[in-house]
Amino acid sequence: MRSRGDIVSIALVLPLILLFLFAYAVSLDIRHVRIGVVLESPGAVARTLAEAFSGTLYLDVTYAHDRREVAEKLINGKLRGYVVIPQDFERHFAETGLPLVQIITNGSQPNTADFVANYAQGVIQTWAADFTGTIPQAEVQLEPRYWFNPELASRRALVPGAIAIIMTIIGTLLTALVVAREWERGTMEVILSTPASILEILTGKLLPYFALGMLSTLMAAALAVFLFDVPLRGSLFALLLLSAVFMIPARYFVSSLKTIFLAGDVWSVFIPDLIGMAAIGLVFFLIAQRHTRKNLE
Repeated sequence: MRSRGDIVSIALVLPLILLFLFAYAVSLDIRHVRIGVVLESPGAVARTLAEAFSGTLYLDVTYAHDRREVAEKLINGKLRGYVVIPQDFERHFAETGLPLVQIITNGSQPNTADFVANYAQGVIQTWAADFTGTIPQAEVQLEPRYWFNPELASRRALVPGAIAIIMTIIGTLLTALVVAREWERGTMEVILSTPASILEILTGKLLPYFALGMLSTLMAAALAVFLFDVPLRGSLFALLLLSAVFMIPARYFVSSLKTIFLAGDVWSVFIPDLIGMAAIGLVFFLIAQRHTRKNLE
């Protein structure tokens, strides 16, 4: 049974923790967004445009001469977008006075995709005004393309994250609440008095909610595809594998879920997330095994 001191501690400490968390750990400011600049044109004018993207807190630029170099990084999540300065850039600029470029962004994060496209357009317009000495009368001609989420539909980014929340509630919180309830009722003492080992007891407590969590994942994925029109471009095997390893935190799971639904089976993204989730799950399981005692005295 909880003491009055525990309740007071939760009431006083929890707001402070949440306040510090949202003040220092959560930030909606977009800075140091990783983008690529593909310089296909060999001319000096094109090089000055490419250099205009550096020297800002908002963008971290990776330069390349072949778009295939940055396309792979965009798929792997290492870049949020890239700008292509085509081979005929200088000819088109000399004829029309307008810089023709292509901007490709990762649409799995619509807000960041819009930021990359808008900021890149601003850089190009500023460069054109400085280079010609006049503000162009017509808009800069852009060819925006949003990979993985062409419509920039927010639900395609939010629904995979909701699956992670469902798994957190069922796989972690529900298990903890049920075990705490069994301690209050005294049934845990009965279980601990049996010949079963600590490993067997913990495994027996986890398995039902593991199965329930996997079933909920399948149900949520089906609703996402058939009800909310979120495409599942990856395999069901990858989805179940990542769901089976997930415990906490949701950071790795959400990243992989978005990749499965919107991009497909990109194992260069999955493997680091799998390693991170497996390591966290193993550490917490070993801690639980170490601190669970069959001695009830």
